[in-house]
Amino acid sequence: MKLRHYLLAFSLLILGGCATQEAKQQADAGKLDIYEEFATELIPTRTVYVWTPEGYNLKTRYAVLYMHDGQMLFDEETSWNGQSWNVDAVAQRLQDEGKCRPFIVVGIDNHPTNRLTEYTPAKMLNYLDPNDKLLNKFDRAEFVADDYLSFIVEELKPFVDSHYSTLGDSANTVVMGSSMGGLISLYALSEYPDIFGSAACLSTHTPAAIGDFESAAEPWSKAFRDYLAENLPEANTRTVYMDYGDGTLDANYAPFQAKVDALFEAKGWTMPHYVTLLFPGHNHDETSWQKRLHIPLELLLGTE
Repeated sequence: MKLRHYLLAFSLLILGGCATQEAKQQADAGKLDIYEEFATELIPTRTVYVWTPEGYNLKTRYAVLYMHDGQMLFDEETSWNGQSWNVDAVAQRLQDEGKCRPFIVVGIDNHPTNRLTEYTPAKMLNYLDPNDKLLNKFDRAEFVADDYLSFIVEELKPFVDSHYSTLGDSANTVVMGSSMGGLISLYALSEYPDIFGSAACLSTHTPAAIGDFESAAEPWSKAFRDYLAENLPEANTRTVYMDYGDGTLDANYAPFQAKVDALFEAKGWTMPHYVTLLFPGHNHDETSWQKRLHIPLELLLGTE
């Protein structure tokens, strides 16, 4: 099915997560600390969430999972589409069952008006034709992914490490996101491999284009791959998990993901340091991501 058939779905699913959230999220398991208008000099203020598991204590040091689209992580009652990742319940269960080592979750709200340009890897634009029609619809200054990552690394992570009992090394620092959040997670690993030891990229928007992507997908996707070819960490020194479904927007991703897979293979990445999985019947939504969330968590934060 042609990509244009999913243009409306793209608008709803990619932009919809930006809806204003009035009610506060609540966790079903563990404890959720909410920092509204988190202080920052680098990006517009937003809410940050820190989830700690039941039994959290200062005698234990915890790994840290940083996640994008914080509005959608914990509570379907407050999300724009009535869905959530239910990260708290999944994370608590895996720790209770001994399938994951102790970890906390830091959720970062997206910006209500510039999510797409904030999550688009800014340096990939250098690999586009300067005359690219989609690119020229934007002011390059609108692409602020580097500022967003600087916020996480320079402002948010120091706050988390100083206010919570964490393991601050890269081996215990994971970044995760879906769709455009998958792109920015892989970008984070490439830009800051000394900070992030692994990245989980679910339903990654591998076409990379953020507008009329039927015509722009291949050049934008290639630009992202060209960026990765020159900036990925040395093969197998970090861990990258990627996946996709075959429903709704994800139905378009297979050929683009295959090219990303080929790039990683050519660069020498092998399992378990690079994993790509297809989930038949899964859509581009939080319900699907929740169903398979345990897989990347066990891979990246497992006890073995």
